[in-house]
Amino acid sequence: MSSPTRPARAPIPKGFWTIWTTVALDLVGFGIVVPILAVYAERFGASGLTVGLLFAAFSAAQFVCAPLLGRLSDRVGRKPVIVISLLGTAVGSFVCGAAGTLWLLFVGRIIDGGSGASLSVAQAAVGDMASPAERPRLMGLLGAAFGVGFVIGPAVGGLSTLGGPHVPFYVAGTIALINAVAAMVRLPETRAAVDEAGAVESAAAPRRGRRRAITPALRQLAIVGFVTTVAFTAFESTFGLLGRHRFGFGERGSAFVFLGIGILLVVIQGVLYGRAATRFGVNALYISGIALLVVGLTTMAFAYVWPVLIVACVLLTFGQGVASPSISSLVSEIAPPARRGEAMGYQQASYAVGRIVGPPVAGLMFDHAGIWTPYAGAAGLCVIAVILVLKWGVHHGQLVAGVPAASA
Repeated sequence: MSSPTRPARAPIPKGFWTIWTTVALDLVGFGIVVPILAVYAERFGASGLTVGLLFAAFSAAQFVCAPLLGRLSDRVGRKPVIVISLLGTAVGSFVCGAAGTLWLLFVGRIIDGGSGASLSVAQAAVGDMASPAERPRLMGLLGAAFGVGFVIGPAVGGLSTLGGPHVPFYVAGTIALINAVAAMVRLPETRAAVDEAGAVESAAAPRRGRRRAITPALRQLAIVGFVTTVAFTAFESTFGLLGRHRFGFGERGSAFVFLGIGILLVVIQGVLYGRAATRFGVNALYISGIALLVVGLTTMAFAYVWPVLIVACVLLTFGQGVASPSISSLVSEIAPPARRGEAMGYQQASYAVGRIVGPPVAGLMFDHAGIWTPYAGAAGLCVIAVILVLKWGVHHGQLVAGVPAASA
């Protein structure tokens, strides 16, 4: 008796790898700039608070502009908005590189943040081209671009600093500019793939459709996304301090840890996630990812020896690596097809608010309440996220357009 054969996977849609490469190169540029920005800003007399505000300015601009650019992509197409975003990133990077004063550095970061909708629009493009069954796998592969960016970006940034402190910004800007030109030539327009009925409905009643674009379900996912982003950025923003105080890390030690996290993210999202989503379902993976964040953050709070630190980092990476593509898949599935870009931008805006709130709060807790408190507090936030997910029925697959699936 022959054993049952596993059904063959659908082929990757044409144009997906072009979108993936565009996102990966964008994140390489981001990875070049972020690790060196604080030290660069100190050359202009920036204090720790000013450095924090510099990072917050990027996220604040993204919060304002991501939904607007997402909505624009629903009207004019994904491709032109991605190209505009990449050109904005190039301009912002060049301004930062040429900055001779602190205020001009802020201008560059605001321009960069305001144009930083390429990821959410790319996610909308993948949602356009993918069938519901293939969407989680492709969102996982797209998420792996994060890992690639944070593996390659810091290495390129570190090497380019040999040419001077301004050079990494010029390198990042050049990558973004080349990426924009390549996108003009090679990037497919997926907006036409949205089903005709949805497009006709949007055109017939644009005002009413705009009000209904962000459904109760999307608001719920944005709330959960905000909570988990605050929690994860607490780890990102204070890990270097924890490593120095407990384990004697310098900049190189922290960089190696984040390098390992980036490589593991590539494996999780690029290789494992799609198979796990097929077997267990996106909804189950989402709550499992948040639960792993709870365990990982709690472990990190009380990590005093290397083995415990490694376990905590692995748990956190698995949690984030599973939760991130899961929520993107859910948003893409729930969003009205003709408003998918707006929905993705709305979700991205919730993350931006989390990145504004998370780092300064975590820093204050680290300074005044103890080394362990940012991680314990972040774990508590993730517990709240789990409770919200259970309350709203995400774990049972009930979150469809804001109503239970049985009555949808």
